[in-house]
Amino acid sequence: MRLGINSPVVTAVPGVHSPWERTAGIEELGAVAEAADRLGFDHLTCSEHVAVPVDIAEQRGGTYWDPLATFGYLAARTRRIRLATQVLVLGYHHPLALAKRYGTLDRVSGGRLVLGLGVGSLEEEFRLLGAEFEGRGALADDAIAALRASLSTPEPAYHGAHFDYEGLVVRPYAAQDRVPLWIGGRTPRSLRRAVAHGDGWVPFGLPLDRLAEMIGAAAPLPEGFEVVLSAGRPLDPSGDAEGAGSALKKVSEAGATLVSASLRAESMSHYLEQLEALATLAGITAAPGAGA
Repeated sequence: MRLGINSPVVTAVPGVHSPWERTAGIEELGAVAEAADRLGFDHLTCSEHVAVPVDIAEQRGGTYWDPLATFGYLAARTRRIRLATQVLVLGYHHPLALAKRYGTLDRVSGGRLVLGLGVGSLEEEFRLLGAEFEGRGALADDAIAALRASLSTPEPAYHGAHFDYEGLVVRPYAAQDRVPLWIGGRTPRSLRRAVAHGDGWVPFGLPLDRLAEMIGAAAPLPEGFEVVLSAGRPLDPSGDAEGAGSALKKVSEAGATLVSASLRAESMSHYLEQLEALATLAGITAAPGAGA
């Protein structure tokens, strides 16, 4: 089974993060990244929010490390594991700004970027940043197409409804010929958007039976298309291997091609033990020479 890690420390979503993460910093995060890299996990994640209203933070959390700065650091401490933004809000950025910043990250990391992208749902944050909330879906579609045309070339050109440019040089640009684009969301439209414009779908907040229904309705999916599903509540592979195995089996049966897992832990050292136990449980084999 292919497994990635919902990175600890970088977010503090109520009911998901562990108390030890509240005082953890970049050294602890770096140690986790090195261990996940060495053990053969597929990816690490980092989400984007600029400013979350206090009342909303009570449900969504208020801690969101910046993905670009975070992954720039983790790229230097790892060798193989992919770095997945999960997700960037398209309405907050011009496509060429994303192409320059994250294309640079892809080159710095040796071609390990996965660009997770979403339409966004926090209206207050849109207003704060001067971004349009209404019509954000159509703008996102155009932004994704512009990104696809711009990420892996030094002279991007695109002509769309919202973005129109050519005759420009953008260096550095992505090392990968095709940076994987995972499209986030929780609606059938988000899955259609992912199939039409992306390389994977990374939904959130939906029960497994609904996910299985949506995936089944969209079949057949394109060859190589990733369905990236969460394993749900934090797993305890060292204390409850049977429960962790059952959770992974259920999400796989729902249609996941790739699973992102959170882990229950009492400390960083316990978290590292849980990583080892999860790798063993899932039969993950590290690639030769993996790890920093």
